Amino acid sequence: MWLNLFLIFTFLCFVAYAIVLLFYRKWFLQLKHFNLPQNYTPTTSFSIIIPARNEEANIKTCLTSILQQQYPTTLFEIIVIDDHSSDNTSLIVEELQHQYSNLKLIKLVDELDGEMLNSYKKKAIENAISYAKANWIITTDADCFMQTKWLSIFDAWIQENDTVFVAAPVAFTNNGSLLQTFQYIDFMSLQGITAASVNAGFHNMCNGANLAYKKEVFFEVNGFKGIDNIASGDDMLLMNKIKNHYTNGVSFLFSKQAIVTTHPMPTWSSFFNQRIRWASKAEQFKTKDTSIFIVLVLVYLLNVTLFIMPFLSIFNFIFLWYWLLFIMLKTIAELAFALPVAKFFSQPFIWWFPFLQPLHIVYIVVSGWLGKFGTYNWKGRNVK
Repeated sequence: MWLNLFLIFTFLCFVAYAIVLLFYRKWFLQLKHFNLPQNYTPTTSFSIIIPARNEEANIKTCLTSILQQQYPTTLFEIIVIDDHSSDNTSLIVEELQHQYSNLKLIKLVDELDGEMLNSYKKKAIENAISYAKANWIITTDADCFMQTKWLSIFDAWIQENDTVFVAAPVAFTNNGSLLQTFQYIDFMSLQGITAASVNAGFHNMCNGANLAYKKEVFFEVNGFKGIDNIASGDDMLLMNKIKNHYTNGVSFLFSKQAIVTTHPMPTWSSFFNQRIRWASKAEQFKTKDTSIFIVLVLVYLLNVTLFIMPFLSIFNFIFLWYWLLFIMLKTIAELAFALPVAKFFSQPFIWWFPFLQPLHIVYIVVSGWLGKFGTYNWKGRNVK
Protein backbone atom coordinates (compact mmCIF):
# COMPACT_ATOMS: atom_id res chain seq x y z
CA MET A 1 0.00 0.00 0.00
CA TRP A 2 2.68 2.52 0.98
CA LEU A 3 4.63 1.73 -2.20
CA ASN A 4 1.62 2.69 -4.29
CA LEU A 5 1.19 5.91 -2.32
CA PHE A 6 4.87 6.67 -2.94
CA LEU A 7 4.38 6.26 -6.69
CA ILE A 8 1.29 8.47 -6.67
CA PHE A 9 3.16 11.15 -4.70
CA THR A 10 6.08 11.01 -7.15
CA PHE A 11 3.71 11.31 -10.10
CA LEU A 12 1.96 14.33 -8.61
CA CYS A 13 5.30 16.02 -7.89
CA PHE A 14 6.39 15.38 -11.48
CA VAL A 15 3.18 16.78 -12.96
CA ALA A 16 3.48 19.95 -10.88
CA TYR A 17 7.17 20.24 -11.81
CA ALA A 18 6.44 19.80 -15.52
CA ILE A 19 3.74 22.49 -15.39
CA VAL A 20 6.17 24.94 -13.76
CA LEU A 21 8.77 24.19 -16.46
CA LEU A 22 6.21 24.82 -19.19
CA PHE A 23 5.48 28.23 -17.71
CA TYR A 24 9.22 28.98 -17.56
CA ARG A 25 9.52 27.97 -21.21
CA LYS A 26 6.60 30.19 -22.18
CA TRP A 27 8.02 33.20 -20.33
CA PHE A 28 11.52 32.65 -21.70
CA LEU A 29 10.28 32.51 -25.30
CA GLN A 30 8.49 35.83 -24.73
CA LEU A 31 11.81 37.60 -24.06
CA LYS A 32 13.02 39.94 -26.79
CA HIS A 33 16.74 40.29 -27.36
CA PHE A 34 17.94 43.80 -26.56
CA ASN A 35 20.54 45.49 -28.75
CA LEU A 36 22.20 48.89 -28.69
CA PRO A 37 19.90 51.37 -30.44
CA GLN A 38 21.03 53.48 -33.37
CA ASN A 39 22.45 56.91 -32.51
CA TYR A 40 23.12 55.67 -28.97
CA THR A 41 24.77 58.20 -26.61
CA PRO A 42 26.09 57.07 -23.19
CA THR A 43 24.75 59.03 -20.22
CA THR A 44 24.59 56.85 -17.08
CA SER A 45 27.37 56.96 -14.49
CA PHE A 46 28.35 53.64 -12.89
CA SER A 47 30.28 52.61 -9.80
CA ILE A 48 31.38 49.03 -10.40
CA ILE A 49 31.96 47.21 -7.11
CA ILE A 50 34.11 44.09 -6.95
CA PRO A 51 34.50 42.26 -3.63
CA ALA A 52 37.70 40.21 -3.83
CA ARG A 53 39.23 37.62 -1.51
CA ASN A 54 42.41 35.82 -2.59
CA GLU A 55 41.80 36.47 -6.28
CA GLU A 56 45.35 37.10 -7.51
CA ALA A 57 44.82 34.59 -10.33
CA ASN A 58 41.75 36.39 -11.70
CA ILE A 59 41.60 40.03 -10.64
CA LYS A 60 43.81 41.46 -13.40
CA THR A 61 41.79 39.78 -16.17
CA CYS A 62 38.57 41.01 -14.62
CA LEU A 63 39.76 44.59 -14.21
CA THR A 64 41.29 44.72 -17.67
CA SER A 65 38.03 43.63 -19.28
CA ILE A 66 36.23 46.49 -17.49
CA LEU A 67 38.91 49.13 -18.00
CA GLN A 68 38.87 48.41 -21.74
CA GLN A 69 35.12 48.96 -22.09
CA GLN A 70 33.88 50.98 -25.05
CA TYR A 71 32.42 53.50 -22.63
CA PRO A 72 33.63 56.94 -21.51
CA THR A 73 36.03 56.61 -18.59
CA THR A 74 34.50 59.74 -17.09
CA LEU A 75 31.24 57.84 -16.62
CA PHE A 76 32.47 54.88 -14.61
CA GLU A 77 34.69 54.01 -11.69
CA ILE A 78 35.79 50.63 -10.35
CA ILE A 79 35.95 50.01 -6.62
CA VAL A 80 37.74 46.84 -5.55
CA ILE A 81 37.21 46.00 -1.90
CA ASP A 82 39.74 43.47 -0.67
CA ASP A 83 38.13 41.09 1.80
CA HIS A 84 41.09 40.08 4.00
CA SER A 85 43.12 38.56 1.15
CA SER A 86 46.31 36.74 2.12
CA ASP A 87 47.72 36.75 -1.42
CA ASN A 88 48.73 39.49 -3.89
CA THR A 89 45.21 40.64 -4.80
CA SER A 90 45.70 44.16 -3.41
CA LEU A 91 49.18 44.48 -4.89
CA ILE A 92 47.88 43.73 -8.40
CA VAL A 93 45.13 46.35 -8.01
CA GLU A 94 47.61 48.92 -6.71
CA GLU A 95 49.86 48.37 -9.73
CA LEU A 96 46.93 48.99 -12.10
CA GLN A 97 46.01 52.14 -10.20
CA HIS A 98 49.18 53.78 -11.57
CA GLN A 99 47.65 53.52 -15.05
CA TYR A 100 43.97 54.11 -14.35
CA SER A 101 42.67 56.98 -12.25
CA ASN A 102 39.13 55.57 -12.12
CA LEU A 103 40.28 52.44 -10.24
CA LYS A 104 40.01 52.48 -6.43
CA LEU A 105 41.05 50.00 -3.74
CA ILE A 106 39.50 49.64 -0.29
CA LYS A 107 40.63 47.12 2.32
CA LEU A 108 37.83 45.66 4.38
CA VAL A 109 40.17 44.94 7.29
CA ASP A 110 40.62 48.69 7.72
CA GLU A 111 36.87 49.29 7.55
CA LEU A 112 35.87 46.65 10.12
CA ASP A 113 38.48 47.39 12.78
CA GLY A 114 38.43 43.79 14.04
CA GLU A 115 34.66 43.23 13.86
CA MET A 116 33.67 39.57 13.27
CA LEU A 117 30.81 38.82 10.83
CA ASN A 118 28.89 35.97 9.22
CA SER A 119 28.52 37.80 5.89
CA TYR A 120 31.70 39.58 4.91
CA LYS A 121 30.65 40.00 1.29
CA LYS A 122 27.58 42.07 2.16
CA LYS A 123 29.67 44.25 4.45
CA ALA A 124 32.27 44.64 1.70
CA ILE A 125 29.65 45.79 -0.82
CA GLU A 126 28.00 48.07 1.71
CA ASN A 127 31.30 49.77 2.54
CA ALA A 128 32.22 50.15 -1.12
CA ILE A 129 28.84 51.77 -1.87
CA SER A 130 29.56 54.38 0.81
CA TYR A 131 32.55 55.46 -1.31
CA ALA A 132 30.70 55.28 -4.65
CA LYS A 133 30.30 58.52 -6.62
CA ALA A 134 28.02 57.35 -9.43
CA ASN A 135 24.23 57.18 -9.56
CA TRP A 136 24.14 53.48 -10.41
CA ILE A 137 25.89 50.57 -8.69
CA ILE A 138 26.99 47.50 -10.64
CA THR A 139 28.24 44.49 -8.73
CA THR A 140 30.33 41.70 -10.16
CA ASP A 141 32.89 39.16 -8.96
CA ALA A 142 36.66 39.21 -9.19
CA ASP A 143 36.77 36.05 -11.32
CA CYS A 144 34.47 37.45 -14.04
CA PHE A 145 35.27 39.02 -17.41
CA MET A 146 33.07 41.16 -19.62
CA GLN A 147 32.48 41.95 -23.26
CA THR A 148 33.52 45.39 -24.50
CA LYS A 149 29.96 46.76 -24.72
CA TRP A 150 28.88 45.49 -21.31
CA LEU A 151 28.48 48.96 -19.78
CA SER A 152 26.96 50.41 -22.95
CA ILE A 153 24.20 47.81 -23.04
CA PHE A 154 23.41 48.41 -19.36
CA ASP A 155 23.24 52.15 -20.01
CA ALA A 156 21.03 51.80 -23.08
CA TRP A 157 18.66 49.51 -21.18
CA ILE A 158 18.43 51.95 -18.27
CA GLN A 159 17.75 54.83 -20.66
CA GLU A 160 14.89 52.98 -22.36
CA ASN A 161 13.25 51.38 -19.31
CA ASP A 162 11.74 52.72 -16.11
CA THR A 163 13.80 50.47 -13.85
CA VAL A 164 15.69 50.72 -10.57
CA PHE A 165 17.16 47.19 -10.46
CA VAL A 166 18.58 45.28 -13.42
CA ALA A 167 19.49 41.59 -13.37
CA ALA A 168 21.66 40.36 -16.25
CA PRO A 169 22.94 37.00 -17.56
CA VAL A 170 25.99 35.10 -16.34
CA ALA A 171 27.65 32.08 -17.99
CA PHE A 172 30.37 29.64 -17.00
CA THR A 173 33.39 28.76 -19.10
CA ASN A 174 33.54 25.10 -20.11
CA ASN A 175 36.52 22.95 -21.06
CA GLY A 176 34.34 19.93 -21.87
CA SER A 177 35.14 17.92 -18.73
CA LEU A 178 32.36 16.20 -16.78
CA LEU A 179 32.73 18.61 -13.84
CA GLN A 180 32.65 21.77 -15.91
CA THR A 181 29.95 20.57 -18.30
CA PHE A 182 27.70 19.59 -15.40
CA GLN A 183 28.14 23.01 -13.80
CA TYR A 184 27.65 24.81 -17.12
CA ILE A 185 24.36 23.08 -17.90
CA ASP A 186 23.05 23.36 -14.34
CA PHE A 187 23.95 27.04 -14.10
CA MET A 188 22.65 27.76 -17.59
CA SER A 189 19.28 26.34 -16.56
CA LEU A 190 19.24 28.52 -13.44
CA GLN A 191 20.00 31.56 -15.59
CA GLY A 192 17.16 30.65 -17.93
CA ILE A 193 14.77 30.42 -14.99
CA THR A 194 16.07 33.77 -13.75
CA ALA A 195 15.45 35.50 -17.09
CA ALA A 196 12.00 33.94 -17.54
CA SER A 197 10.71 34.49 -14.02
CA VAL A 198 12.00 38.04 -13.59
CA ASN A 199 10.50 39.01 -16.94
CA ALA A 200 7.17 37.50 -15.87
CA GLY A 201 7.32 39.08 -12.40
CA PHE A 202 7.00 35.61 -10.86
CA HIS A 203 10.28 35.29 -8.93
CA ASN A 204 12.90 37.67 -7.60
CA MET A 205 16.05 35.98 -8.92
CA CYS A 206 19.46 37.26 -9.96
CA ASN A 207 23.19 36.64 -9.63
CA GLY A 208 25.53 39.08 -7.91
CA ALA A 209 28.12 38.61 -10.65
CA ASN A 210 26.05 40.78 -12.99
CA LEU A 211 23.47 43.15 -11.60
CA ALA A 212 22.86 46.88 -11.26
CA TYR A 213 20.72 49.10 -9.06
CA LYS A 214 20.29 52.76 -8.25
CA LYS A 215 22.46 53.85 -5.36
CA GLU A 216 19.69 55.95 -3.83
CA VAL A 217 17.35 52.94 -3.89
CA PHE A 218 19.92 50.84 -2.03
CA PHE A 219 19.90 53.37 0.79
CA GLU A 220 16.13 53.81 0.56
CA VAL A 221 15.58 50.11 1.44
CA ASN A 222 18.29 50.33 4.15
CA GLY A 223 20.74 48.24 2.17
CA PHE A 224 21.37 44.82 3.66
CA LYS A 225 19.77 45.63 7.01
CA GLY A 226 17.65 42.69 8.09
CA ILE A 227 19.53 40.22 5.88
CA ASP A 228 23.08 41.07 6.92
CA ASN A 229 23.31 38.07 9.26
CA ILE A 230 22.86 35.64 6.35
CA ALA A 231 26.11 34.56 4.73
CA SER A 232 24.67 34.48 1.21
CA GLY A 233 21.97 36.56 -0.50
CA ASP A 234 23.71 39.82 -1.36
CA ASP A 235 21.88 39.54 -4.68
CA MET A 236 18.46 37.84 -4.47
CA LEU A 237 17.57 38.97 -0.95
CA LEU A 238 18.45 42.58 -1.81
CA MET A 239 16.44 42.24 -5.01
CA ASN A 240 13.47 41.12 -2.94
CA LYS A 241 13.73 44.17 -0.66
CA ILE A 242 13.81 46.50 -3.66
CA LYS A 243 10.93 44.68 -5.40
CA ASN A 244 8.79 45.23 -2.31
CA HIS A 245 9.29 48.99 -2.68
CA TYR A 246 9.26 49.15 -6.49
CA THR A 247 6.83 46.53 -7.78
CA ASN A 248 7.51 47.29 -11.44
CA GLY A 249 11.05 48.55 -11.00
CA VAL A 250 12.90 45.23 -11.41
CA SER A 251 13.91 44.06 -14.89
CA PHE A 252 16.08 41.54 -16.71
CA LEU A 253 18.55 42.65 -19.38
CA PHE A 254 18.14 39.96 -22.04
CA SER A 255 21.14 40.56 -24.26
CA LYS A 256 24.08 38.43 -25.34
CA GLN A 257 26.25 41.55 -25.14
CA ALA A 258 25.46 41.77 -21.42
CA ILE A 259 26.62 38.24 -20.57
CA VAL A 260 29.32 38.13 -17.92
CA THR A 261 31.52 35.03 -18.03
CA THR A 262 33.04 33.41 -14.98
CA HIS A 263 34.80 30.19 -14.06
CA PRO A 264 33.03 27.17 -12.59
CA MET A 265 34.29 25.57 -9.41
CA PRO A 266 37.58 23.69 -9.98
CA THR A 267 36.73 20.64 -7.85
CA TRP A 268 33.66 18.65 -6.86
CA SER A 269 34.22 19.67 -3.25
CA SER A 270 34.24 23.39 -4.05
CA PHE A 271 31.22 22.91 -6.32
CA PHE A 272 29.18 21.33 -3.51
CA ASN A 273 30.28 24.04 -1.10
CA GLN A 274 29.09 26.69 -3.56
CA ARG A 275 25.72 25.01 -4.05
CA ILE A 276 25.28 24.45 -0.30
CA ARG A 277 25.95 28.17 0.15
CA TRP A 278 23.26 28.97 -2.42
CA ALA A 279 20.82 26.50 -0.85
CA SER A 280 21.39 28.00 2.60
CA LYS A 281 19.33 31.09 1.72
CA ALA A 282 16.27 29.07 0.65
CA GLU A 283 14.74 29.34 4.13
CA GLN A 284 14.60 33.12 3.77
CA PHE A 285 12.11 32.87 0.91
CA LYS A 286 9.39 31.42 3.14
CA THR A 287 8.30 34.97 3.86
CA LYS A 288 10.31 37.07 1.39
CA ASP A 289 9.32 35.35 -1.87
CA THR A 290 6.95 32.43 -1.32
CA SER A 291 6.86 31.53 -5.03
CA ILE A 292 10.58 30.70 -4.96
CA PHE A 293 10.21 28.72 -1.74
CA ILE A 294 7.30 26.66 -3.10
CA VAL A 295 9.17 25.83 -6.32
CA LEU A 296 12.32 24.94 -4.36
CA VAL A 297 10.34 22.59 -2.12
CA LEU A 298 8.69 21.01 -5.17
CA VAL A 299 12.03 20.47 -6.91
CA TYR A 300 13.55 19.02 -3.75
CA LEU A 301 10.65 16.63 -3.10
CA LEU A 302 10.68 15.33 -6.68
CA ASN A 303 14.42 14.69 -6.55
CA VAL A 304 14.17 13.02 -3.12
CA THR A 305 11.58 10.58 -4.45
CA LEU A 306 13.75 9.83 -7.49
CA PHE A 307 16.74 9.37 -5.20
CA ILE A 308 14.84 6.85 -3.06
CA MET A 309 13.08 4.96 -5.86
CA PRO A 310 16.00 2.71 -7.00
CA PHE A 311 16.40 1.48 -3.42
CA LEU A 312 12.72 0.47 -3.37
CA SER A 313 13.47 -2.07 -6.12
CA ILE A 314 14.77 -4.23 -3.25
CA PHE A 315 11.12 -4.73 -2.28
CA ASN A 316 9.73 -4.78 -5.80
CA PHE A 317 11.90 -4.82 -8.91
CA ILE A 318 9.29 -2.90 -10.90
CA PHE A 319 10.35 0.26 -9.08
CA LEU A 320 13.56 0.27 -11.12
CA TRP A 321 11.47 0.48 -14.28
CA TYR A 322 9.35 3.21 -12.78
CA TRP A 323 12.54 5.08 -11.92
CA LEU A 324 13.78 4.86 -15.51
CA LEU A 325 10.38 6.05 -16.74
CA PHE A 326 10.37 9.09 -14.45
CA ILE A 327 13.99 9.89 -15.40
CA MET A 328 12.96 9.87 -19.07
CA LEU A 329 9.91 12.05 -18.44
CA LYS A 330 11.90 14.47 -16.29
CA THR A 331 14.56 14.75 -19.00
CA ILE A 332 11.97 15.49 -21.70
CA ALA A 333 10.27 18.15 -19.56
CA GLU A 334 13.57 19.82 -18.70
CA LEU A 335 14.86 19.73 -22.28
CA ALA A 336 11.71 21.50 -23.46
CA PHE A 337 12.82 24.42 -21.33
CA ALA A 338 16.61 24.03 -21.62
CA LEU A 339 16.89 23.94 -25.42
CA PRO A 340 15.83 27.57 -26.07
CA VAL A 341 17.99 28.66 -23.13
CA ALA A 342 20.96 26.78 -24.61
CA LYS A 343 20.39 28.59 -27.91
CA PHE A 344 20.65 31.98 -26.19
CA PHE A 345 23.90 30.99 -24.45
CA SER A 346 25.24 29.23 -27.58
CA GLN A 347 25.60 26.06 -25.52
CA PRO A 348 27.16 23.20 -27.55
CA PHE A 349 27.12 20.64 -24.73
CA ILE A 350 23.36 20.15 -24.32
CA TRP A 351 23.62 16.55 -25.55
CA TRP A 352 25.13 15.70 -22.14
CA PHE A 353 21.83 16.57 -20.52
CA PRO A 354 20.13 13.13 -20.29
CA PHE A 355 23.28 11.40 -19.00
CA LEU A 356 23.69 13.84 -16.11
CA GLN A 357 20.30 13.13 -14.53
CA PRO A 358 21.47 10.69 -11.79
CA LEU A 359 24.28 13.04 -10.78
CA HIS A 360 21.88 16.01 -10.76
CA ILE A 361 19.44 14.18 -8.49
CA VAL A 362 22.15 13.32 -5.96
CA TYR A 363 23.51 16.86 -5.95
CA ILE A 364 20.06 18.41 -5.39
CA VAL A 365 19.31 16.10 -2.47
CA VAL A 366 22.70 16.49 -0.78
CA SER A 367 23.15 20.24 -1.25
CA GLY A 368 19.56 20.96 -0.23
CA TRP A 369 19.91 18.97 2.98
CA LEU A 370 23.27 20.45 3.94
CA GLY A 371 22.09 23.94 2.99
CA LYS A 372 19.41 23.59 5.65
CA PHE A 373 21.18 21.58 8.35
CA GLY A 374 24.91 21.74 7.64
CA THR A 375 27.80 24.16 7.42
CA TYR A 376 30.09 24.88 4.52
CA ASN A 377 33.51 26.30 3.77
CA TRP A 378 33.76 29.32 1.50
CA LYS A 379 36.88 31.31 0.67
CA GLY A 380 38.67 29.67 3.59
CA ARG A 381 35.89 30.43 6.10
CA ASN A 382 33.53 28.04 7.83
CA VAL A 383 30.04 29.47 7.51
CA LYS A 384 26.82 28.55 9.28
